[in-house]
Amino acid sequence: MALPLLDTRPTAINARVANFLPAGDETPRQSPVNLTGDCPTSDGLIEQAYRQIFFHAFSVDRDPVLEMRLRSGQITMRGFIRGLLLSDKFRDDFYRCNSNYRVVEQVVGRVLGRPVYGDEERIRWSIVIAQQGLPAFIDALIDSPEYLETFGEDQVPYQRSRVLAGRAVGAMPFNQQAPRYDAYWRDVMARRAPAGGSGGWTPGAGWPRPAWLANQPTPQVRRIWQNIVATGGFIVTGILLWTAAAMLSTGGQG
Repeated sequence: MALPLLDTRPTAINARVANFLPAGDETPRQSPVNLTGDCPTSDGLIEQAYRQIFFHAFSVDRDPVLEMRLRSGQITMRGFIRGLLLSDKFRDDFYRCNSNYRVVEQVVGRVLGRPVYGDEERIRWSIVIAQQGLPAFIDALIDSPEYLETFGEDQVPYQRSRVLAGRAVGAMPFNQQAPRYDAYWRDVMARRAPAGGSGGWTPGAGWPRPAWLANQPTPQVRRIWQNIVATGGFIVTGILLWTAAAMLSTGGQG
C-alpha cells in the first residue's frame, strides 16, 4: 500500500509571509507574456532558466527541441523548466549523483526558490521519489499551488529571500550552498567499484574511471608492481642469507 503524502510545516513562523522589502534582489523578475520568436528577451529568459536548473549549461547540454517548442508557443516557461528537470543532463549529473534526500534539496531549491522545510519535507518528497520516481516528484512541484502562485506560467524560478532584514549581506546563492554533488557520490562510487574484488576501480566493469583516480595506476598495474617488489624482496633476502652463510663458513675455516 502506498504511503500518503506527509504534511510539512515551515521551519519559521514567517516563512510564507509576503515580502515587504524595497526593490532589489527580492523584486520578482517579471517575464513578458509572449515568449515566442527569436528576440533578445526570450534568449535572456532561456539562459536564465538554464542557469537556474543547471547552474551553467554548455552548448552540448542545451536542448534545441525544447527551446524551439518554447519559442513557438507550444509550451510555457513552466513546461520548459519541467523539460529541463526531466532531461538526461539533469538525471545523469544531478539525480544519479545524489541520494534521494539531496535530490529533494536540489530540486526544491531550484524549482521553488527556497530551502526545504527541514527533515519533514525532505522525508516527504524522498518517499515520493522512492515510490513513484523522479518524474512524479517533479510534476508534484511544478504543478503545486506554491509554484503557480509564485512564478506562474511564464516566469523563470529564482531564489527567494536572498535579502534578509537586519543583515548587511544577503544569503549565499543556492548553487553555492548546494553544489551538484558532494562526498556522498565519491563514497558510493568507491563502494560500487570493487565489484571484481580488486579493491579499486575495475576496467570494463561498466563504470567510468573516477576523476580522482585519473593520475593513479590501475589495479592491474598495482598488482604487477606488488609482485615485482615481493619477488625482488625474496631474491635480495636470499642473496643476503647466502652471503652471510658464505662469510661464516669462510671465517670458520680460517
